[in-house]
Amino acid sequence: MPITPATVLLLLFLAGPIAYCAYIAFTDMQLTGQASASFVGFDNFKKAFGDANFRNSVVLTLIFTLVSSILGQNTLGLTLASLMARSTKFVRSVTGAVVICAWVLPEIVAGFLLYTFFSKEGTLNEILAFLHLPSQNWLFTLPIMAVSFANVWRGTAFSMLVYSAALSEIPKEVTESAEVDGAGSWQRLWHITLPMIRRSIGTNLMLNTLQTLSVFGLIWAMTRGGPGNRSQTLPIFMYDQAFNKSLIGYGTAVALLLLVVGALFSVVYLRLMREEV
Repeated sequence: MPITPATVLLLLFLAGPIAYCAYIAFTDMQLTGQASASFVGFDNFKKAFGDANFRNSVVLTLIFTLVSSILGQNTLGLTLASLMARSTKFVRSVTGAVVICAWVLPEIVAGFLLYTFFSKEGTLNEILAFLHLPSQNWLFTLPIMAVSFANVWRGTAFSMLVYSAALSEIPKEVTESAEVDGAGSWQRLWHITLPMIRRSIGTNLMLNTLQTLSVFGLIWAMTRGGPGNRSQTLPIFMYDQAFNKSLIGYGTAVALLLLVVGALFSVVYLRLMREEV
């Protein structure tokens, strides 16, 4: 069959590693100082739910996802796409190029750039000093907000492209008829634009959320989960447990729980995208 090679590759490089990780999550495997791993059942998962640091990471992950993906990238991407649809070709080209430049940067490079922006001697504080406004160490006082803004800056281009394509598919006759009937800008947005691009919104939210849940390099470059654990999202917590503390079994259990969180978000978005009967 033509799909056999692709199926074999998926089983080998995707399903195989996931199955092995699922096995490790039920063991006490350690990175060093252990001759062999033992099966411990659900002990790693019980440990996670009883761990205050794990619960803190869950809360921070949800905040990071809500602020940077669901509200930030999604809303800003739709706004930019709407404004670009009404602007000239030159403005569209310049705006698209500027926004996409942030998206194509490697995650670690974007992290270092935003670190220099938010650091105590960084660009943001220089701007505030020029405006005679008080400055602060943003990576210390508001670390989760700083990394959330960084993720918005880096990932908005994807939402902008998705919504630009979706808006271009809306027939002009529909919006023009609504305008003639006296519908204002907000009425056209709420009753015409959003319903007609509902499936694109759901798809964009799902892809953005799954990508945001797995963000590691950006946060690691900016704060390494600190100060303390105030920006330690689940990927950072998982890395710390598995590689810094050598608890491979526990770290892998956390990774599976993160996979479950992503699956729950996906189920919600897929239900939202179902066509109304």
